Amino acid sequence: MIQDEISSNQNPPFRGTRRSISILAIESSCDETSAAVCRDGKILSNITANQTIHEKYGGVVPELASRAHMQNIIPVVDASLRVAGYELRDIDAIAFTQSPGLIGSLLVGSQFAKSLSLALNKPLIAVHHMQAHVLANLIDDPKPDFPFLCLTVSGGHTQIVLCESPTKMKLLGETIDDAAGEAFDKSAKLLGFPYPGGPLIDKYAKSGNPNRFHFPEPQIPELNFSFSGLKTSILYFLQNAGKSHVYKKEAIASETDQKKFIDENLSDLCASIQQRIVSILLNKLKKAAIETEIKDICIAGGVSANSGLRGAFEESGRKNHWNTFIPAFEYCTDNAAMIAITAYYKYFEKDFADLSVTASARASW
Repeated sequence: MIQDEISSNQNPPFRGTRRSISILAIESSCDETSAAVCRDGKILSNITANQTIHEKYGGVVPELASRAHMQNIIPVVDASLRVAGYELRDIDAIAFTQSPGLIGSLLVGSQFAKSLSLALNKPLIAVHHMQAHVLANLIDDPKPDFPFLCLTVSGGHTQIVLCESPTKMKLLGETIDDAAGEAFDKSAKLLGFPYPGGPLIDKYAKSGNPNRFHFPEPQIPELNFSFSGLKTSILYFLQNAGKSHVYKKEAIASETDQKKFIDENLSDLCASIQQRIVSILLNKLKKAAIETEIKDICIAGGVSANSGLRGAFEESGRKNHWNTFIPAFEYCTDNAAMIAITAYYKYFEKDFADLSVTASARASW
């Protein structure tokens, strides 16, 4: 039996001025089943069921994720309505994550939302998952002014987005290979941490010296990112027990020496790896801010919960005279509240979907 952890939260009012609109939102893009109720831009409930079964496999297993969504979605939606004090008949529109994500997981949420829309005769709103991460910065006060820049960082995506309005965004740069979150998790695996290991790197980095070990920064043109080379450099460095970032068969240390090197330098390794990933992200973000001359700067996505990134981002804001914004922790990881706030703005644009809409594992902006 899959054991799930269900959490809820309620938040301060959103500064809404339009007629009362209530939206039920569903998020199921990966391994978290979430439902939220939003009224006039205020999040009344945000319920999430987390799947713990993936830990023993060292990563998300798509088939298990979609099965768990089928088990979780009814109780999660029911709990979200109860926390908000709503019944289905009180809802004005149904929103769901259409893309991107794991196709099986997306299908569970999209089919459930479409069924509700048909049964209740309510408008259906399809939401782009990464655009929702950006608009998570509009849930709580203070909020950025338009236009603003947002660095979205997660296990599957790393992007810099120019947000001109709640419904108009432009992708300025993205990773050409791996995402920042994947770099954290794969590095954690090399260090011997269980999945998900990114938060453990953050934990150990707090007591380490970020300048102890130096990892190369990729020279990628324009505002794009790359993390595959960094991951390879970290792999060789650990295999060589700290002697080289380059693969040399004769330099590969024994497994015993590799483990000893990691154990004796764990905190410094975590701090050094984290500092390099964060510097790659913020150097590109600074470049984007200079090129666009925008001062309202945000971060979002699961990796924005990383304390090293949050602290360095705020420090960059002070140095560069930015107005910085970071969503609350519960809105950084995948959640339905960000789907709800995005749907709220789409509702007033009458950006509705019909029942022929389909989920997509990949989608452009």
